[in-house]
Amino acid sequence: MQPMRNEKPGPPNFPGRPNASPFSAASQTTMPFSPSPPVVGAESPGYRSGPPARFNSPSVPPPPSSGSSSDIGPYHRFPTQQIPSVQPVVPPRGPPSGQVMLPQQVLSFGGQQVLPPPTPFHPQSQTPSVPVGPPSQSANLLPSSRSAPQYPSESSFHAPNPTMQTSSHGYPYKQANLVTQAPPLQSYPFVAHQRGYAPSPPQPASMGLNSREHMQHPGAGPPVGALQNLVEDFHSLSVGSVPGSIDPGINSNTLPRPLDGDVEPKSFSEMYPFNCHPRYLRLTTNAIPNAQSLLSRWHLPLGAVVHPLAEALDGGEVPTVNFGPLGIVRCRRCRTYVNPYVIFTDGGRKWRCNVCSLLNEVPGGYFANLDASGKRIDVDQRPELTKGTVEFVAPTEYMVRPPMPPTYFFLIDVSLPAVKSGMIEIVAETFKSCLDELPGFPRTQIGFLTFDSTLHFYNLKSSLTQPQMMVVSDLDDIFLPLPDDLLVNLSESRTVVDAFLDSLPSMFQDNVNVESAFGPALQAACLVMSQLGGKLLIFQTTLPSLGVGRLRLRGDDLRIYGTDKEHELRKPEDPFYKQMAADLTKFQIGVNVYAFSDKYTDIASLGTLAKYTGGQVYHYPGFEGAIHKEKLRYELSRDLTRETAWEAVLRIRCGKGVRFTNYHGHFMLRSADLMALPAVDCDKAFAMQLSLEDTLLTTQTVYFQVALLYTSSSGERRIRVHTAAAPVVSDLGEMYRQADTGATISLLSRIAIETTLSQKLEDACRFIQLRIVKALREYRNLYAVQHRLGGRMIYPDSLRFLPLYGLALCKSIALRGGHIDAQLDERCAAGYTMMTLSSSKLLKLLYPSLIRIDEYLVKTSANNDGSRNNFKMLPLSAASLDPSGLYIYDNGVCFIIWFGRMLSSDLAIDLIGVDLSGFPNLSRVNLCERDNEVSRKLMGILKRFRENNSSSYQLCHLLRQGEHPREGSLLLSNLVEDRIVGTSGYIEWILQIHQQVQQSS
Repeated sequence: MQPMRNEKPGPPNFPGRPNASPFSAASQTTMPFSPSPPVVGAESPGYRSGPPARFNSPSVPPPPSSGSSSDIGPYHRFPTQQIPSVQPVVPPRGPPSGQVMLPQQVLSFGGQQVLPPPTPFHPQSQTPSVPVGPPSQSANLLPSSRSAPQYPSESSFHAPNPTMQTSSHGYPYKQANLVTQAPPLQSYPFVAHQRGYAPSPPQPASMGLNSREHMQHPGAGPPVGALQNLVEDFHSLSVGSVPGSIDPGINSNTLPRPLDGDVEPKSFSEMYPFNCHPRYLRLTTNAIPNAQSLLSRWHLPLGAVVHPLAEALDGGEVPTVNFGPLGIVRCRRCRTYVNPYVIFTDGGRKWRCNVCSLLNEVPGGYFANLDASGKRIDVDQRPELTKGTVEFVAPTEYMVRPPMPPTYFFLIDVSLPAVKSGMIEIVAETFKSCLDELPGFPRTQIGFLTFDSTLHFYNLKSSLTQPQMMVVSDLDDIFLPLPDDLLVNLSESRTVVDAFLDSLPSMFQDNVNVESAFGPALQAACLVMSQLGGKLLIFQTTLPSLGVGRLRLRGDDLRIYGTDKEHELRKPEDPFYKQMAADLTKFQIGVNVYAFSDKYTDIASLGTLAKYTGGQVYHYPGFEGAIHKEKLRYELSRDLTRETAWEAVLRIRCGKGVRFTNYHGHFMLRSADLMALPAVDCDKAFAMQLSLEDTLLTTQTVYFQVALLYTSSSGERRIRVHTAAAPVVSDLGEMYRQADTGATISLLSRIAIETTLSQKLEDACRFIQLRIVKALREYRNLYAVQHRLGGRMIYPDSLRFLPLYGLALCKSIALRGGHIDAQLDERCAAGYTMMTLSSSKLLKLLYPSLIRIDEYLVKTSANNDGSRNNFKMLPLSAASLDPSGLYIYDNGVCFIIWFGRMLSSDLAIDLIGVDLSGFPNLSRVNLCERDNEVSRKLMGILKRFRENNSSSYQLCHLLRQGEHPREGSLLLSNLVEDRIVGTSGYIEWILQIHQQVQQSS
């Protein structure tokens, strides 16, 4: 096979087996955010040989920098006690915030006032009350901006002690923490001027306190004169209590919660109207620091989340641009693609690159005159000059071989456990139902290999009437018994393929072999696919036990948990799998792993194949065909039929003085900044960290451009380009105000998961908490003195959900507890999944939706169509669960339908056909549509919820209140605001953060 090239073809250079771990772990222990050494590169068309590739791990140093780089390159191996309520007081008029303030943090226990002791990561049983309230909002001036278009680039409340109580119905719940919140102050958007921003004049805002609360605090200072005209953009929590107060407090539900889900940023949309949609590119802050000294005070990760093939909203399509023989217009120095932020000069004969500022000649076939405003007269007919996202059709110089056909090869475990589970039958049926929908007709290639203790190859040649099986029992020296007809054209061999899929379930129905020669089978699959590349789908049920790559049981020694060796369990045991991942990537083979078992199968090792080839891990613990059939059918069908970008590479460019360093996700890092993606789809997102190369940035705007070069299923070589811009600021407060919680949590979660590969789980959780504490401490230092905030905890409105998401991340399966909290395979599979999710899907997984639906089901309303917008999202706490209600918990991966103990028996019978008074085993009850209106409504709701999240199928788990232990494992342990054994509740978490912020403020 001739490799694809950049500028000239050359033999690929593959290093030895890299030492990267399955989540691309960082090797550093004290500074997980420290960036990799700087690397500089530019891109040129075509494929070429480059520096040795590496695994996507920050611990692997980058290759030497070079003067040029490309989006395309060689196939390298890559490397019940009440605490007295709070009586808030208000300072005199004058200070701009009108804050409720205390001279110091005061806690009241038994009528005595004491200072709180330092709180460790795991909270003590006694917790003080935490009042909440917002001050005012401010806007700082940003640096002035060029007038010409430019390119890329969260009251006071009383909180009872949150100890566990028992309701009158016997259901354990956490007593609600009561909160009041003043109305949020009006925010004042920036007004874009030719030379910068100017804040709107401030308006007075009432804190909305009761008259009895309007007490002047003796410690309040005089007005801060110059600050009266500022509008502050932060919210706050007031920590303390006033002894003897009988104020009953206010509802704790006013604590900040993302009950509306993820909110994509819209910052500077007027100033940068040509930016690509945030679903494609999100920065952790939409204000880039202008200096290293400013960046060092940020503390949160600075970087981006890229989702290059995200599905367009409302069925829209990305505009396609074909320059034809002219060739794609790019900067001749930095290789940036022409975009809306370039500036045309000299009557339209030249254009200035927005990334490197080089003046380029306009090709004759691309010339157009400029109008009086300096714009091209044909700008409205040029999508590349008006849209932040376009797709270029790549000319022939971007390839040295014909584009590969879509190729699917299936590696199927047919041992006894696989047969008994029903997996083989479901997989065969699903394959057959999808054959007409596979992309790339009539070029699509297909092949099969089954294995137990031997390997079974299948001749699917079109001239045959039935497939021929060839068995290879030699596992030490793998060879192909029939090299030419193991991969066949689907349209030509359709009859033979159909016959094979029809006979596959019965072919091994009497198989009693329990061994698994997975490693040799993997080697054979690589040999079959090496000439074309494609997508390898692995269906594995048992622990590999024969031949190369055999694995042993790990994690059964509970003494290892909590020790310094614990992280070894989450890393691949045998380097064979990393080496195979490098080989597969070299041959442009992407791997998706489907793992089925109720026993240990070492997902940490198997998942490596998906991690380094841009693939995905699908985990079905305790798989039973009768229960999991619909989920497997849906997810496998989507995998087979969704549009895939084949033999792809991705690079993100940015302006002078900044660069991307560490990369996180599923890919192989071919060079310093080139990500190899043999098969990537619309469900994969990537994250990377940003650093400053220069001590001081002199530009006013930083531009970013994401370029994904790939082969479409139709056989075209294409380049999808996303362009965005962000202002450079000198004010730390502006960085906080423009922060994006979704992108921040996405990047933070990936770094934390990688940390678990070199450290203990609790170290990763401490790391998350430390970053949040440092960020809020730095933000507090900006305002605490001048506004005399006393014991208040303040934070910007843009990061009001950050503490809660941080808590949810620490309680996620990937990070929480030890052996008793999650099975090892389940934990590793969760980590692999989180490394690939987009920001919105990750936030949904961390803080799922909890809605009550019984009221909707029993009432008729012509205006209620059952869409998510018609339901109120509830806090994730047991206090939200009414024993007389019916609830749906949706995390984007599964549905949990919770039946309250006092729910109407008629309603339950209508829904599931079973009387709950008989204490049925709901795990064996199949939820299906029944012949009544209530059941049809419920199934309609579930259908619409699934349509809103097409990437996976939410399997339904039915659960009855008090059903142990299922209720605890499925639902109660996932109510992230509640305090469970060994973890903090929301209030305790906030207190810990606040106290740690105050200790060094």
